[in-house]
Amino acid sequence: MAKVLVATVKPFAPKAVEEIKKVFDEAGYEMILLEKYEDKNELLKAAANVDALIIRSDKVDKEVIDAASNLKIVVRAGAGYDNVDLDAATAKEVVVMNTPGQNSNAVAELALGMMVYQARSQFNGKPGTELKGKTLGIHAYGNVGKLVAIIAKGFGMDAYAFDPFVDKAVIEADGVKVVDTADDLYKKCQYISLHIPANEKTKQSINYKILSQMPRGATLVNTARKEVIDEAGLLEMLEKRTDFNFISDIAPDCLSDLQEKFPGRFYCTPKKMGAQTAEANINAGIAAAKQIVSFLENGDRTFQVNK
Repeated sequence: MAKVLVATVKPFAPKAVEEIKKVFDEAGYEMILLEKYEDKNELLKAAANVDALIIRSDKVDKEVIDAASNLKIVVRAGAGYDNVDLDAATAKEVVVMNTPGQNSNAVAELALGMMVYQARSQFNGKPGTELKGKTLGIHAYGNVGKLVAIIAKGFGMDAYAFDPFVDKAVIEADGVKVVDTADDLYKKCQYISLHIPANEKTKQSINYKILSQMPRGATLVNTARKEVIDEAGLLEMLEKRTDFNFISDIAPDCLSDLQEKFPGRFYCTPKKMGAQTAEANINAGIAAAKQIVSFLENGDRTFQVNK
């Protein structure tokens, strides 16, 4: 009987756990649940004899992979997978997957909700502005970016996108204008919604140079990864451009500085909220469980990310 560990410091919703277990029960697998653990040793011990692992934001590094001697697959229930050591997994012939698209609507709705919150002066009772007629730049047009565009068009925003990896015709078919460079996007748009992954090319790429090109009254929205932002450049931008706003679903390292120096122009959710909906929990959890069963039973590697 295959053993699957669901290890989540930030637990799935109870309904999601119930649905995940149902998938494994039907497959004849044993599911082990480890929630809200405080010590990494708890994870190491629980992973020792499992065949598969489902995580959310939990870190699976070389130590975890080495401790899990029977491990064959890790599935990150969500789109990003930079919390998994892909090199260590590949060296041990462990397949790593994500569940693209399952959290996308939740993240997209949050991005627009945060824009409304900032546009309306963080609901402090003072006059704000409307999103209608404003220009929105979508930096990376994947599953989330596409949904951000659809929702934004419902608000009456004028949507632009930059993504060199997506065919221009695909973007334009959604009624979104395509720009040729990231600089063009930032020069043109009053709101920028970030959806780029954190990798060697993108880390700290959102710096003072690119931000300083944004129009007056601009707002940067980050529901992606904190590592893509050059925090020194961000601080410089906020200090020099008193019209500039930054809202984020990921706490930056300079969080206390931003909160102290830029009240009203900066906001960060108390905890990462992008995938924190019942629907996203259930969708991602079920997808992760089904991918594990499909891989162990049929060798299906459709969503493998460490190829």
